[in-house]
Amino acid sequence: LHHCCFPASHDSSFCYGACAGFPRTMGQAEALDRICELDLVISLHIPFETLKDRLSARWVHPASGRVYNMDFNPPQVQGVDDLTGEPLVQRQDDKPEAVAARLRKYKDAAKPVIELYKSRGILHSFSGTETNKIWPYVYTLLSSKIPPVLSDEEN
Repeated sequence: LHHCCFPASHDSSFCYGACAGFPRTMGQAEALDRICELDLVISLHIPFETLKDRLSARWVHPASGRVYNMDFNPPQVQGVDDLTGEPLVQRQDDKPEAVAARLRKYKDAAKPVIELYKSRGILHSFSGTETNKIWPYVYTLLSSKIPPVLSDEEN
């Protein structure tokens, strides 16, 4: 479960754009309501096991913050940073048990937020496991809701 919010008012540069993964709690949703009126919320429903597997496959190079995913963006040499040759580490919160607990906590906290936006009629949900299969539907929705950005030459 992941969601993006798009404000109704495009006057405020602070509120214009996507808030990926935010708000996650009712407190955050209420705070966002005080500064923006949303007209579009996208919720991505990705199976629990898919999320757990992807997050658990994440390893980082601590000194640089470079992130690798052993399934779809692995380092050239297993366990070693491509640029420095230094060892990669798996953060404690990326270990399978921690990821599973984090996802359960997120789902419980996000459920009332999702229900709030559903009740307002601004929630659009998409399900799947692959970006290239979900994205065309999300793109079509966004294209119908957000005016195109023109370059300086086009204005």
